[in-house]
Amino acid sequence: MIPAAFDYERADSVEAAVQLLSQHGDEAKLLAGGHSLLPLMKLRLARPSVLVDIDRIDGLSSVRDTGDALEIGALARIGDLAEDATLKEHCGILAYACGQVGDPQVRHRATLGGSVSHGDPASDPPSVLLALDATFVARGPGGERTVAASDFFTGLFETALAPDEMLTAVRVPKLGAGSGWSYQKFHRRQIDWALVGVAAVVQRDDGHIGSARIGLTNMGLTPLRAPGVEQALAGADASDAAALASAAEHAPEGTSPPSDTNGSAEYRRELSKVLVRRAVQEALAS
Repeated sequence: MIPAAFDYERADSVEAAVQLLSQHGDEAKLLAGGHSLLPLMKLRLARPSVLVDIDRIDGLSSVRDTGDALEIGALARIGDLAEDATLKEHCGILAYACGQVGDPQVRHRATLGGSVSHGDPASDPPSVLLALDATFVARGPGGERTVAASDFFTGLFETALAPDEMLTAVRVPKLGAGSGWSYQKFHRRQIDWALVGVAAVVQRDDGHIGSARIGLTNMGLTPLRAPGVEQALAGADASDAAALASAAEHAPEGTSPPSDTNGSAEYRRELSKVLVRRAVQEALAS
């Protein structure tokens, strides 16, 4: 449970962090809250030769209203986001999901950028951001670029970030009138990762469902959308329980959930149907 030897560098700006990443390449890892990286290092599953501490960089921990969207700094603490008034008002699903992460100790230190950059399919925020059609802002030697959430998660613990890039912000659209949301998470203990989680963002239109965006947690190598459910819900009568239940049956299509001591893949597929149905019903009622 002791990490391999590593060098430690502290960056006081985004530019300094990018420079250090460029200098050390794949051997360097960014350190913010440390709740994803340090356990892997203790188990020797990750062995970076250099840690670049970005925890004290100024200006990356706020929630900023940009008009139609909110821009969240990558170093914003998960616990702070769970209580942020602006986020609760305009994008309540993300604030709520942040409140479901781990326990107070974890939420106090963990950052949104760290959760996203780690690329863990069992983490709560990534699937919510996928359902929100969020955009990720990265900074590298060539400047700033944006990546859509649908293109960001590329594999198990893998993202579209280059080795010399740093995530600086996450942009989420505001949820307007007629939008309802829900995040349903099934786990054995509060501090556990989700066996399955479902994020639902539903737009109501004159008693019907105008559109639905469904994100799935821990149902594959990356956070996933559920296109079969989304297509089945489009235009459906919002009060037709049978139609909602039928749409939820599409939840496991195209997924590859893990099998482990907490549950088999088949169990997770069946669980995803139940949670999708509950999430859509709660989103319509909100």
